[in-house]
Amino acid sequence: MKSEYNFSKGKRGAVVRAPQGKTRITIRLDDDVLDWFRNQVEESGGGNYQTLINNALREFIHQQEEPIEVILRRVVREELQSASQ
Repeated sequence: MKSEYNFSKGKRGAVVRAPQGKTRITIRLDDDVLDWFRNQVEESGGGNYQTLINNALREFIHQQEEPIEVILRRVVREELQSASQ
């Protein structure tokens, strides 16, 4: 170990830059929610729980943008299927 280090050319900020299209944030999630996503990854044999969270949020956004007519048709179709079984 050196007795002195030179940090005059040091830069502040993240050591690893986020890929383009991604933003690094800090978010607080309930323990049970985070545990659920981590368990899903573990049960599927690996992966990334952050990707699962991102996919869940994307699906939620998609559902919010889905026209009410499409939602109603899907619900009616599902109800008819379950009633005929």
